[in-house]
Amino acid sequence: MANRPNILMFLPDAMPASVVQPGSQCLTPNFDRVAARGLRFDRCYTTAPICSPARASLLTGLLPHNHGVLQVEHCVDDDQCCLRTGHPHWAQRLSDVNYRTAYFGKWHVERSNRLEEFGWQVNGCDQAAAQRKLGEGVAAVGDLLDDAVLARYLEGPDGYNTVLHYAVTNVPPEQRRIGLTTDNALAFLDEAIGGDAPWACVVSFTEPNTPEIAGAEAFAKYDVDRIELPPNLNDDLADRPALYSRQRQIWQHTTDREWREQRAAYYAAVTELDAQFGRLLDRLEAGQQLDNTIVIVLSDHGRYLGAHGFDNHNFAAFEEIYRVPLIMAGPGIAVDASTDACVGIADLCPTLVELARAEAIDVPDSKSFVPVLAQPDIDNGPAYGESHGCRFTMEQRILWDGDWKFVFNGFDYDELYNLAEDPHETTNVAMDNPQRCQQMMTMIWKRIHETADHAMLGTHYPPMRMARVGPNAGKN
Repeated sequence: MANRPNILMFLPDAMPASVVQPGSQCLTPNFDRVAARGLRFDRCYTTAPICSPARASLLTGLLPHNHGVLQVEHCVDDDQCCLRTGHPHWAQRLSDVNYRTAYFGKWHVERSNRLEEFGWQVNGCDQAAAQRKLGEGVAAVGDLLDDAVLARYLEGPDGYNTVLHYAVTNVPPEQRRIGLTTDNALAFLDEAIGGDAPWACVVSFTEPNTPEIAGAEAFAKYDVDRIELPPNLNDDLADRPALYSRQRQIWQHTTDREWREQRAAYYAAVTELDAQFGRLLDRLEAGQQLDNTIVIVLSDHGRYLGAHGFDNHNFAAFEEIYRVPLIMAGPGIAVDASTDACVGIADLCPTLVELARAEAIDVPDSKSFVPVLAQPDIDNGPAYGESHGCRFTMEQRILWDGDWKFVFNGFDYDELYNLAEDPHETTNVAMDNPQRCQQMMTMIWKRIHETADHAMLGTHYPPMRMARVGPNAGKN
């Protein structure tokens, strides 16, 4: 038991993999610091492009159709989008082998906020928000905007509320939610480091997701005029589903200058989070715990930041929202390495259970990638994701197989991209590659059978026979 590793997971919200890639304009010295002593995954994919389904998959190892959280948990009625009981969570497995477990910050998985029922002995769920309501010195969003040095809002069409797009505030991080969340986690680490039991701690954030607010000190590190625009900003979307063009209209009046400002503000918010992560690393080093700790940097899903003319996330199955950062360092993990092995965030559940030498969580939805940690060059097979929409429902199933990516759209025509030749996904080659599309749709049906995706399996009904091949193609 003494040799079981500690686990520290740092979990920002809505962060694309691109921000931690070499050559990124985003300044992340502490993420880089842990990457230098560990392994960066260049092809880690979320199971779903919105918070609640993705986070539930991370905890259970299940795909959304099996854990039951198909949308953001607070945007539907109380009897909808409910996390199903009876499935083990990895924190429960770790608790069973004497781990001290603690969770701080954004939860957003289910409505009860009773994290103790899911294996978290210390429930710091949204503690920062709770303390803010009690008036304990953490600035509310309105206070941040009152002291804003820059604020841009999204307006129109008629009948919609004006909402914040991005802002820069003079309120420092230590007086904002990110600082308090980190403070609470540091207090736990002080207690856990002095104990005899191994520990697992998740430090989770709402930032840098909407509403995006960065501090002026971090924003000053960026020259807005030098911020690069995404190469696919002006993608005409002509050969993609019509819904994508309709969504793009939301951002049609955003100027290049505003996109640069927004990206600079976003990078500044990530830089602030990186500094909070550095505080946690420093505490582990001071306590001589770093060498026996699996350190993980992860996000639940990505963000467009102008790619394809969009911002935020939710619709359109592009890499910017599906491919997320994953950096892991610690005992048994390759040092200063990267891997192209495809993994999903649901796969972290069985992986962490295996690393902790706890009872396995064995489900067909996910698999441990422990072998990749020591051998980054091995092939881990294809990756898989699904979307059920959010508020506006729609069905998508996504498969990544080598250089190829196939998107089954249950509401429009399908998409096929060769990511090696077209990394920015500006050309849908589905019409030119019917055989490849049929092969990959068959692979999707196989996954649907293996994971008992009942809604999809029932699409023999006449008006739903829209796939290139039907459910029976994936049997056996």
